[in-house]
Amino acid sequence: MGRRRKSGGASPAEGEEENSQTKMETEEEEEEDVIGGSCSDDKTSADYYFDSYSHFGIHEEMLKDVVRTKTYQNVIYQNSFLFKDKVVLDVGAGTGILSLFCAKSGAKHVYAIECSQMADMAKEIVRVNGLSNVITVLKGKVEEIELPIANVDVIISEWMGYFLLFENMLNTVLYARDKWLVNDGAVLPDKAALYLTAIEDAEYKDDKIEFWDNVYGFNMSCIKKQAMMEPLVDTVDPNQIVTNSQLLKTMDISKMSPGDASFTASFKLIAERTDYIHALVAYFDVSFTKCHKLMGFSTGPKSKSTHWKQTVLYLEDVISICEGEAIIGSMTVEPNKRNPRDVDIMLKYSFNGQHCQMSRTQHYKMR
Repeated sequence: MGRRRKSGGASPAEGEEENSQTKMETEEEEEEDVIGGSCSDDKTSADYYFDSYSHFGIHEEMLKDVVRTKTYQNVIYQNSFLFKDKVVLDVGAGTGILSLFCAKSGAKHVYAIECSQMADMAKEIVRVNGLSNVITVLKGKVEEIELPIANVDVIISEWMGYFLLFENMLNTVLYARDKWLVNDGAVLPDKAALYLTAIEDAEYKDDKIEFWDNVYGFNMSCIKKQAMMEPLVDTVDPNQIVTNSQLLKTMDISKMSPGDASFTASFKLIAERTDYIHALVAYFDVSFTKCHKLMGFSTGPKSKSTHWKQTVLYLEDVISICEGEAIIGSMTVEPNKRNPRDVDIMLKYSFNGQHCQMSRTQHYKMR
């Protein structure tokens, strides 16, 4: 999986490019810790470097994501009836920010589980904020930890990944739900939805894909297919959107099973103007439906930007579409069999328009 440079801006300096790559590698390293990797202290110097960076760099990025963090804060502070005198489990606690919010909202006790080395910092953060009597930080994998109590009233987690499902903690949340949540307990957030739309993106597709046709006078077009298979994460300009948005999948976290994250969904994207289509774009919304009034946020291109941005899947074809014409197809999403943290996507689409007709299947791998 790659990140795009933002269109219209200057190219990053060499050091900035290195930081961007380091951030991606760091994010993968941290997710491995949190989701399914080792929590042992048997690490190389490189592991310590990435782990240290993930503690502060990645968590800083997430905490400074105002849409994400303020939504959780508002949900917790404005709905104290969900937390007051309740036992709360924070899955993948990171710095412990959600646990701190819950404690301030009147929780009886909060158990914060964090697998990475950030757990040690979270313990100190809890201590210096005078909440050690309310929050217990537990270091380890959710699947291996035993809580000192039989049940919890609330499970809260920020489990979502890019494309909703890439390197996510959903299965861990579902495991905790099935093991510890009381029958009438709350999972927060409890709803998630994945959407698809289509965009014009000629300039960047040329830069990303067609670039390989002529690299300093040499033909490297054999790389194009591989480059096409790699979804990109970046903020999409709303003005690039050509079609409607189609709901692909809804998830009820309070009821779903782990297998429900694998699915095939059909779509029909109708052009709202005459233009060219170079890529499909996926994004997600999350909702907290147990609040006094519905709360949540969207990662869509027409909403305030988040660190999740959007996921861009380039098409092999350039579709010349007229207003009112439609791209019809289906998308199959499933965890990679070798590494369930990764996502395999199969896109089937057909188009029968005034200027062109086509039918194609494309495969993408989020790694």
